[in-house]
Amino acid sequence: MDDTDLIRRVEALEARLREVEDRAAILDLIARYGPAVDTCNGEAVRDLFADDGTYELEGWFFTHETMDQTVTTDLHERYVAVGSAHVMSLPTIELHGDDAVAINYSRVFIARDDQWIVDRCAANRWDLTRTTSGWKVKRRVNRLLQGTPASHELLAGEVPPPVR
Repeated sequence: MDDTDLIRRVEALEARLREVEDRAAILDLIARYGPAVDTCNGEAVRDLFADDGTYELEGWFFTHETMDQTVTTDLHERYVAVGSAHVMSLPTIELHGDDAVAINYSRVFIARDDQWIVDRCAANRWDLTRTTSGWKVKRRVNRLLQGTPASHELLAGEVPPPVR
């Protein structure tokens, strides 16, 4: 093996390791969402988003500055009051250098008597960007799974038009 071959192999290995690390960081970022909202930690929710990040949720629109309000809406407070679990499915992840797109499902379980029921099930698109402090959400779009074209298009990877 000559030096050129060794350099090529090390560079390929570094690229593969970076991809694995990026995927792990994105999985961790998305996994942190549920515990943050179920503990009403608006600052932790805000920390998941880039400074110009947005979250579009069926009739709601949040910016980085208002992201902490996601845990103070009447809807959210009702969920937490009865017992809730915001559970994210594993996403598909497409990496594009310092940007990425993740598509997944989210379910909100609520406690009812002695059982847990799924109260909301939605499709999610997470547009992510690498920042100096790690991966952050640039835009998250959430669409209820009610047989609508909007949710199906989201799952198919289509980019929804911006709400604002």
